[in-house]
Amino acid sequence: MSKLKEQIIKEMRVDPSIDPKVEIQKSVDFLKDYLKKHLFLKTLVLGISGGQDSTLVGKLSQLAIIELREETGDNEYQFIAIRLPYGEQADEKDAMDAIEFIGADKIVKVNVKPSVDATVQTLEDGGISISDFVKGNIKARQRMIIQYAIAGSHNGAVVGTDHSAEAVTGFYTKFGDGGTDINPIFRLNKRQGKALLKELRAPKELYEKIPTADLEEDKPSLPDEKALGVTYDQIDDYLEGKEVPKEAAQKIESWFLKTNHKRHLPITIFDDFWK
Repeated sequence: MSKLKEQIIKEMRVDPSIDPKVEIQKSVDFLKDYLKKHLFLKTLVLGISGGQDSTLVGKLSQLAIIELREETGDNEYQFIAIRLPYGEQADEKDAMDAIEFIGADKIVKVNVKPSVDATVQTLEDGGISISDFVKGNIKARQRMIIQYAIAGSHNGAVVGTDHSAEAVTGFYTKFGDGGTDINPIFRLNKRQGKALLKELRAPKELYEKIPTADLEEDKPSLPDEKALGVTYDQIDDYLEGKEVPKEAAQKIESWFLKTNHKRHLPITIFDDFWK
């Protein structure tokens, strides 16, 4: 095993085998402990897309809130699920099915299209051309602005969906869906997240749905695996220390190296980031 692969596996912290029941409770306890440590926090907030990751994290968040209310008798604890479509989205039914499965205490829907379009128009009026890719990142960051606004209005924390198979490739928007307060499923890869949803008896279509960021209008519903050039099975195998095709390993390592800045807080002169 190369030194780089050893480094990546160490940083991503994926165990080759897991007990889904144990990992579910581990994530639930992690969320509960975070809220109990920060006594001013009473709410968990999460944007729900209808995909595997937000469905899983939403369910874990709701379970954590239910347990907190039962253990403390404090009914101010709540979980808010947020729908953040850009106009009318094709997978709206999936998102609503996910919210029904989660059983969220409260549901909020905010259409990000007016604010995103206004931002793009203002920039273009100022002579700055905005590509479809950059507009996609604006969508992701606008969604996070809204989540933090709602969290700030409800003594809340924003929960993230980042897991190790996503983290290793940096397949998220910096300060968009990558900007959160707490990430309860980091340490799990994609197939392990699916195993947790199976254990939680989620509707099959929610965890078998083809993963897509769906941010670019020129490439609607572009599958993650096509964008990455590597499959999640290959990423999962790599993180579990298994052998993968040379081309897949090179692709994973290339993504890891060029997205390293996403996994680091803003750099100061005291950081050893450049060494």
